[in-house]
Amino acid sequence: MTTRVSGSIIADTHVLDNPAWASLTGAHAHLAQRYGHAVRYPSDVAPFVALADSADEQGWLDLAVLLGADGTGVVTGASGVPEGWQIVESGQGVQLIATTLRTEAADEAVRLDRADVPEILELVARNKPGPFLPRTIELGNYFGIRREGVLVAMAGERLHPSGFTEISAVCTDAAYRGQGLATRLVRHVGAGIRERGETPFLHAAAANVDAIRLYEWIGFVLRRETRFIVVRAPGGQRR
Repeated sequence: MTTRVSGSIIADTHVLDNPAWASLTGAHAHLAQRYGHAVRYPSDVAPFVALADSADEQGWLDLAVLLGADGTGVVTGASGVPEGWQIVESGQGVQLIATTLRTEAADEAVRLDRADVPEILELVARNKPGPFLPRTIELGNYFGIRREGVLVAMAGERLHPSGFTEISAVCTDAAYRGQGLATRLVRHVGAGIRERGETPFLHAAAANVDAIRLYEWIGFVLRRETRFIVVRAPGGQRR
């Protein structure tokens, strides 16, 4: 697939149509739990599960086994679920890709590691940028900005399809918004991605128009609209 964006052509973006699958069968294969045509992250790393083809009935049967009885997971790109499956939650989103993003290192950005996870989880709980679990930090590089020793903003890397890396967990505490911290962190994370010869991309909730407007202003463009569904398996067998 070739996507034409702002007068330029970005080739081989087809991996972004099913980024969790591309990531779990590529750069994140060492984290993957796989059964047949279904794959998932460990439940303490990320909630995403993926199918090679969401229209393939066998893939859903494999996913039921992988999730276990009444297990749940987040699927993207599926228009519906087979009989017996339950949609627990669904939502609309957008996928944006960096075209004119100016990337540069931020001197005040500090690398976050496992020791920072409790503080990260507190920041995420207050600001709700999306799911962040105890081992999410294993997905890539995460950076934060501190004020008087307290973590007040962060951003990092999540899905990693071939040639691309997703920027995720972008958030700033309410008392520190309006200072450009999120923008500086996105540019900082993007700089590391570009140094690897990859292209940054990201996802946002369709209703989060302020965030989308900011991302477009700093150099991202809309690639496609997305839909995510939280599914519950119909009593799949545990392995």
